[in-house]
Formats: sequence, structure tokens, C-alpha cells
Amino acid sequence: MLEVKNLSKFYSKHVALDDVSLTVPKGSIYGLLGPNGAGKTSLIRIITQITAPDKGEVVLNSQLLNSSHISKMGYLPEERGLYKKMKVEEQLFYLGRLKGLSSSEVKKRVNKWMEKLDMLSWKKKNIADLSKGMQQKVQFIATILHQPDLIILDEPFTGFDPVNTEIIKNEILSLRDNGATILLSTHRMESVETLCDHFTLINNSKKVIDGRKEDIKNQFKKDIFQIISSDEIKELPKVFELIESKKIENAYRTRVKILESSSNALLSHLLPKTIIISFKEDIPSIHDIFIELVQQNKS
Repeated sequence: MLEVKNLSKFYSKHVALDDVSLTVPKGSIYGLLGPNGAGKTSLIRIITQITAPDKGEVVLNSQLLNSSHISKMGYLPEERGLYKKMKVEEQLFYLGRLKGLSSSEVKKRVNKWMEKLDMLSWKKKNIADLSKGMQQKVQFIATILHQPDLIILDEPFTGFDPVNTEIIKNEILSLRDNGATILLSTHRMESVETLCDHFTLINNSKKVIDGRKEDIKNQFKKDIFQIISSDEIKELPKVFELIESKKIENAYRTRVKILESSSNALLSHLLPKTIIISFKEDIPSIHDIFIELVQQNKS
């Protein structure tokens, strides 16, 4: 769907992007992950044609990025870009018409989305009278109203309480399931963990890693297993390393690193000695991977 090829962007002496490449599969939710100031927003501004790259190119649906692609995109910026003195329905009607929707179609879609997001009672309210979360809902509707093929969301959960965060997450998944491709820019690890199929980590203007989420998580596994057992595990053969053993309520939690053996061998060793309540591999979270890679990138 989207290919970014060797993209670089410079502002005077500041390098915003340094030879960044990535490929966003069609019909996926693709995470653009990185600390503040890493270069995520600079990349988005190039894709949305707000700015141009100094080097490299962007390809959308096998075509070099051009002005005709703008109508096929929906962009929710991190900063709110609403007219505060306009009423909610007027704002959405105006933005929908700018995207080429007919008057009748934009009214139908606005009503549908406002009902879906429980906002009908706010139609006649001025934007300035809305909470931050409610304003973000308006921006979200404006972003997807014209049913774009590529949806770019920059920190979309800003201002939301947990209930509304869950509502918008479900809508994002539904948009993906209905064929949209979504580029999700965030520094919130839990958003990538629960939503994204693929992700790229950008730090200090460079791409650090990218790929399928599950492949990256498997790449960072440490062969550590967590065991919940009825008895304390005190000693293990030298092919295993006992990292931690801790009493929890009526059981023991033990973490073991496999050095020169297998998980089957570890389980076989433990079964005659204790009752195994739980046996699972410690899979690193996106947060763990993020911290490890950013620290490596500093050194």
C-alpha cells in the first residue's frame, strides 16, 4: 500500500529523517513508534505532502506520491485543528464537503458516526465547549468521513478516558477489517501491543527496527520461562539458570533461563518434583523491546 524509500529530511543543521525506508502492507495497522522528537511527525508530513523530502521517495499503490493521492488519505494530527467557534455538525459538514462528499452524503455519514460514537446530543455545541476527548472524537470522525484508503493517526488516543479509548480502538480495528490501511504514530507501547500487525521504531531520525510484531517479539526472546508451582524450586541442573524464585499466595513463581537445553527437558525435570500450575515462556513486551533498542541506540 505504502512504500517509503530512503527518505531524508533536513532543517538547517537538524536531521529530521536519515535514510528511512519502510513498507506498509495493504489492510494492516502499521505502528510508527518512537520517542518524542524521533522523526515520526516529519515522516507523516512528507506522506501527507505538507512538506517534501530532501532525498528519497514515497510510493502509494505503486504510484509515486502525487497530489491526487491526498483525497485518498485521512489524517488525524496530534495537534487539534478544529475551528473553535463552529458548531460540531457545521465543522464536520464543512470538512466532509472539502473532501468531495455531496451535501446529502456528508449529512448521512455525519449522523451515522455521531450516533455510533454517542455524540448526537453535541451536534449543536460549539467546538470550544467540548472536552478534549470530545474534540478528539470530532477530529476522528473528520478523518474517516470520506472513507479513505490510507488513514494516518498521530497519537489518536490523546484526551480519551479508558472507556472512549476502547471505543476508538474498536473502530480502528473495524476500519482495518473493512479494508482500510492504517498508519498509527504513537509513543504509547500498549497501543502498538494491542492494535498493530507491523511496526517500525524510529529513534534519532533513523529507523532502528521494523517488521511483523510477532517476528520482532520472537527475535528478542531470551529463552526465559516462568513457572508457577506448588513447591519451591531451589536447584536445577547446570544447563538451566535459576533467575528468581518467589512465594506468591499458596504457590511459588520461578523464572528460569534455558542455557543448553530445551523447555521440554526443563518441564520433564520439574514434573516429578512438584505440581506445575503454570508453565509459559516470557515473551518481551513492545515496551521492553522499545527500551532496549533506544538504550542501545544511545550508546
